Amino acid sequence: MSKKKKKDGKGRLSYKGRLEITRSGLGYVVVEGMEKDILIKRENVGNALNGDEVRVEIPEHGRKFGSRPEGKIVEVLRRKQNEFSGVLEVKPHFAFVVTDSDKMPVDIYIPLDLLNGAKNGDHVMARIVEWTGNKNPVGEVISVMTHEAASDVAMKSILAENGFPLHFPDDVMEEAARYPEGVDNKEAKKRRDMRGTLTFTIDPVDARDFDDAISYKPLKNGNFELGVHIADVSFYIEPDSALDKEAYLRATSVYLPDRVLPMLPERLSNELCSLRPNEDKYTFSAIFEINKQGKIKDYWLGRTVIRSQRRYTYEEVQEVIEGADDTHKEVLMLVNEMAQNLRKARFKKGAINFSSQEVRFKLDENGKPIGIVIKESKEAHQLVEECMLLANRTVAEYVSGITVKDKPVPFPYRVHDVPDESKLGLFMAFAARFGYKFDMETPEGIAQSFNEMLRKVQGKPEQHVLESLGIRTMSKAVYTTDNIGHYGLGFKDYCHFTSPIRRYPDVMVHRVLQECLDEKIKPVKHMEAQCRHCSDQERRAMEAERTANKYKQVEYMADYVGEEFDAVISGVAAFGFWAETVAHKCEGMVALHDLRDIDDFEWQEGEYALVGYHTGLRFAMGDKVKVRVVSANLEKRQIDYSLAEVPQQSHSDGAPKYKKDKGNKPKQGGGKPKSKSKNKRF
Repeated sequence: MSKKKKKDGKGRLSYKGRLEITRSGLGYVVVEGMEKDILIKRENVGNALNGDEVRVEIPEHGRKFGSRPEGKIVEVLRRKQNEFSGVLEVKPHFAFVVTDSDKMPVDIYIPLDLLNGAKNGDHVMARIVEWTGNKNPVGEVISVMTHEAASDVAMKSILAENGFPLHFPDDVMEEAARYPEGVDNKEAKKRRDMRGTLTFTIDPVDARDFDDAISYKPLKNGNFELGVHIADVSFYIEPDSALDKEAYLRATSVYLPDRVLPMLPERLSNELCSLRPNEDKYTFSAIFEINKQGKIKDYWLGRTVIRSQRRYTYEEVQEVIEGADDTHKEVLMLVNEMAQNLRKARFKKGAINFSSQEVRFKLDENGKPIGIVIKESKEAHQLVEECMLLANRTVAEYVSGITVKDKPVPFPYRVHDVPDESKLGLFMAFAARFGYKFDMETPEGIAQSFNEMLRKVQGKPEQHVLESLGIRTMSKAVYTTDNIGHYGLGFKDYCHFTSPIRRYPDVMVHRVLQECLDEKIKPVKHMEAQCRHCSDQERRAMEAERTANKYKQVEYMADYVGEEFDAVISGVAAFGFWAETVAHKCEGMVALHDLRDIDDFEWQEGEYALVGYHTGLRFAMGDKVKVRVVSANLEKRQIDYSLAEVPQQSHSDGAPKYKKDKGNKPKQGGGKPKSKSKNKRF
């Protein structure tokens, strides 16, 4: 991505990068390895859109905008978004779609022979088929959404905005339909047959794609065998086939509150590859021999055939762990004990124990949220998690020890870098105010300090703010061939092996692993570029999921306008603070201008707080407040709160005191903060 070259002797340099367009219309091309982004003025953006991968040219000794080089987009290499929702307007000789998204600056021209039955005024989804020069893009209608609920249209639009196609091409569907049901005896004989071993799946109650299973078998030497079996998706997907290309393009399934957009057609994801009970299935397995103390004595990796005897939900397994009876209670308890031992060992070796909460919406038959459930990770979840982590780590360790011509095998590791020093320094200074100290001597010392803080902070007023800010100091996990290890998990080698139905990197891992087992390794030349694409798609999927969750939050809170709720301040900026309701985890903004009747407030950036000039009243991250729902705007996906009660605070709480002399008073209305830093959320 960062490679540059001169163009035809004309003194121009060419780069490839990702375009980011600001609200003002200015664009910036982010080039990997380049310190400064390339500025693109409106007139030089061409027909590129926000998020597109583009080629940009800059004069070798050309103009600069401040310290930034200035360039021009000369080619769109890959569109982030190719499908748009909007209203169809049909004229006598042509039609066009006025898109819902403000990210598409022009209408989409639709030839009359590409209307596909849509009529004037219909709400449609259109796909761009051609876009050259400065002309309007040419598109086709792929579906009509006129009679669908607003929420359904919004979810589809969110997926399209993030570049995920809503439909599979015909050739992909035809290819998926060709595969026969069941297991072929000839193929089964090539595999380790595990169909006689007790095997079960553990998944969410509403899951339809079961891509992992666990097996248990006692051994004559007193040890036991634990099998982690993963759907063998790579058996069905031939490299470079239409199915493979589409799976790679998507790279991940996307999970929204009311639907799943799968990476693979349902024929594969929910039928052939899903490890449903009482059906023979092809799997790729990691099988471990474990002693009574929970120590791993040996392992085996390879292709298998299994038959799951039981489908458990997390809730069912948790009930067994907490005392309920079950046919396989003894096995579940033994595997859970092993998982808890693995978990303790991970944290002892440096894994960081950030707690996590999952917010799920209860939906009515129309997809409208009627309730919110906050789920925490319990031992049943941890049982599955530790088994999957063990398999992922073992596969990565095995491949990392193999070389081809004295070079490591190109492999999609899942890595997590150490925290950024500048972010960590700011966080440490803030945590020190609450009495928490960090050992900065080694990465292991930092991890231990985090765990010590997370343990001590439980139940204390500062828990929310320190957990939130601590997570934000962490680097983002990515896929890469550069095996730098996984800092957060405390693993030297790690990969994703256990979810090939919903993640393309797992398919890549299966292929390389089989080549290593067969000793017929064919290194993939562009593995790093594939890793980068998968990381990009993962970020887009997360953005779609966040946006969809926000939409459902707004939709839910629209029924509670005027009502009051207990909340916790989740972010602070110069223009107000964000608050998250305790009961529903729904976040909204309390704007600074709504606090004018209380005091003039100044943003104290290092304090993560707004501080009253006269009263010393503080609104800081982690503080408890009572808010009133003012509005819930679905179009903007935004909830506005107002303060329902003024907190009773005094200067004795450590809030800074301010002199009331005229010279230091902020401008009336709580206007601008004195800090010159840009408004930003923490």
